[in-house]
Amino acid sequence: MSEQRESMEFDVVIVGAGPAGLAAACRLSQLAESDGREISVVVVEKGSEVGAHILSGNVFEPRGLDELYPGWKEEGAPVTTAVKGDVIHYLTGESNSVRVPGLFLPSPMHNEGNYIISLGRLCQWLGEKAEAAGINIFPGFAASEVLYDADGRVTGVATSDMGVGKDGSRKDGYQAGYELLGRYTIFAEGVRGNLGESLIDRFNLRKDADPQHYGLGIKEVWEIDPSKHDEGRVVHTMGWPLDNHTEGGGFLYHAANNQVFLGFIVALNYANPHLSPFQEFQRWKLHPRIRSTIEGGKRIGYGARAVNKGGLQSLPKLTFPGGMLVGCDAGFLNGVKIKGAHTAIKTGMLAAESIYEAIGNDAAPAELTGYEDAVNSSWVYDELYRARNFGPALHKFGTFIGAAFTFVDQNIFRGKLPFTLRNTDPDNESLKRAANVAAIDYPKPDGVITFDRLSSVFLSSTNHEEDQPSHLRLKDEAIPIDFNLPEFDEPAQRYCPAGVYEVVEEGGTPVFRINAQNCVHCKTCDIKDPKQNIVWHVPEGGGGPNYSGM
Repeated sequence: MSEQRESMEFDVVIVGAGPAGLAAACRLSQLAESDGREISVVVVEKGSEVGAHILSGNVFEPRGLDELYPGWKEEGAPVTTAVKGDVIHYLTGESNSVRVPGLFLPSPMHNEGNYIISLGRLCQWLGEKAEAAGINIFPGFAASEVLYDADGRVTGVATSDMGVGKDGSRKDGYQAGYELLGRYTIFAEGVRGNLGESLIDRFNLRKDADPQHYGLGIKEVWEIDPSKHDEGRVVHTMGWPLDNHTEGGGFLYHAANNQVFLGFIVALNYANPHLSPFQEFQRWKLHPRIRSTIEGGKRIGYGARAVNKGGLQSLPKLTFPGGMLVGCDAGFLNGVKIKGAHTAIKTGMLAAESIYEAIGNDAAPAELTGYEDAVNSSWVYDELYRARNFGPALHKFGTFIGAAFTFVDQNIFRGKLPFTLRNTDPDNESLKRAANVAAIDYPKPDGVITFDRLSSVFLSSTNHEEDQPSHLRLKDEAIPIDFNLPEFDEPAQRYCPAGVYEVVEEGGTPVFRINAQNCVHCKTCDIKDPKQNIVWHVPEGGGGPNYSGM
């Protein structure tokens, strides 16, 4: 526990300056302005600036933005590259592929009316709109603790102390964290938010839901030969290099300015502990379908982030006394569309409207169950309901049959089949013993098309103050060597896309090493460790990646 902290009081505290948190802030300001009322709102963001930790594909569906700012085009939102066509290739091997006819694509995968954007830049724009409306935004301050009153109601958050050394001592310039107190607190941390997870546990919010399921998305930005650029073109792939029982696929989006956004998603319920999502991505780039586009170009950006994929069945209860979960902190991604920004914006708006009504009624702070009712009555729920069988079908039937099922489900029955598939197997329990599955021979990076993890992390501009307590903590320091290594060849060496975890020999004995400074905050370790032994905490505010245009 820190020394006595300074505190600041607000009507609403919002944790996270992503699309959900900023949409909530903007909507609160709109409502107050329309009524001629004043409302005090603060947004706390662990990244060094708004957008620093935002990473997404991103093909953006503007539905939520249309409702938040109907005039966003005239107001200069960085949403300008319209999708002009999309295609899916099924990669049958390292050099062969089959184009999937548009007729056979699940209808939600078509992207007419959508845009290729940098979600980070959109968040920066939303942040500017919020600040212009009088919203307080505190970037570089990491919310590290939920605050409760004597009755167990959430009363706000505390930010992490600054200037604490590795040994726990206070360095020169030490500054205790702040208490940000609010009548209501909105948690909008994104996927696997550490405070959101603590709230889910404390209030047992997932008792009626399936476990959340995740994928790891890895992304690069390339500048390519203008003759190969086709602005507005969207390409997705499925199949190779993954086998039929490992969910995932690739994307290549032709953005503006001769740039392409390309990346790869691997579901974190994969079974082979030898698999490396980063290496699968690098191998995927060697396929002629991808290589032909980026060859001769230059890689200028890299990042990685976990994505929710559990869908409707994995949504927790959304409210608790004093607060609520929005966006990917709850898991509102639509798996069929591979999109969650539009639902994040909408759930942020609905949370804001629920809170504003409660504050207007001047009632004592309570649990705002009306927010969940509003979500369940909105198009967000309808979307997730129609997409509810997508993820479980892939898990149950494999990629090929699961895709065929999805076509029937979406194009013929419009997501209204009279049953709901479930996936109750947690992602961390899916690994087979290393001795029982084949190792994977990954090619060495060529430094032209394929790269190693450390040079990739360099492009993410990731940095943490070195002399601080590690934000990656082990519940039991013996498990990596005594259990994970003999059982699974310690999979953290491979599932981490930033090379944080290593097993090295010291004096002839294997030692588990954590290079926390490399961490890009993807949360994969917090999800995939077989024993759930790695716990992700927030580092000092401002640490982590500094994505530009991702």
